[in-house]
Amino acid sequence: MIARVSDGLPLAEGLDRDEDPELRQYDYKSQAKAIFKRLSQTQHNMREPRVAVESGPCTFYYTLDGNTCFLTLAEKGYPKKLAFQYLDELAGEFSRLYGGQVDAITRPYAFIKFDTFIQKTKKLYQDTRSQRNVAALTADLQDVHTIMSRNIAEVLGQGEKLDSMTKLSSTLAAESKTYAKRSKDLHTQALLRKYLPLAVVIGVVLLVLLFRKLLF
Repeated sequence: MIARVSDGLPLAEGLDRDEDPELRQYDYKSQAKAIFKRLSQTQHNMREPRVAVESGPCTFYYTLDGNTCFLTLAEKGYPKKLAFQYLDELAGEFSRLYGGQVDAITRPYAFIKFDTFIQKTKKLYQDTRSQRNVAALTADLQDVHTIMSRNIAEVLGQGEKLDSMTKLSSTLAAESKTYAKRSKDLHTQALLRKYLPLAVVIGVVLLVLLFRKLLF
């Protein structure tokens, strides 16, 4: 799945035509959306560029390229290095084709045609024993020690905390406005209690003077 980091808007998705029925119980698609949501709520300087998120018998891998997140799901035994090389290959081609359009897009799955390239590239990485992939694993292409590893409960837990903080902030803001309005009303009432009697007296005096002037 490919999504915009700033708001989690899905941009493209590789349709999984070989989905294992036993994995449906984990609802991985919802988990992926939760990861995108968490990323959109995380400050830019706090986002890790390469992360592995363990969930059940599988692991999510995602990499960030500017304002775009590239995420894939693989069995736990799948090599990290290959997973990120696969994502890097997708990111390179996606950036070449659509890089300048990502921020302007308003509708989801605007680049769904990219699924063709995703499927073609995925086939190259499915067999970890192929000569191509064995060569990639033995080559020192990237340092896997720089990859941040997490579990899905931790990621979703952070998302819940962020949601709670957002709700708390909204509640406090609403209460602050209510308090300000009440304070203003109380201040107005205090002024009325203080000056209304005087205003009434002055008004009565003026009316008496006016009548006297009219009579005499």
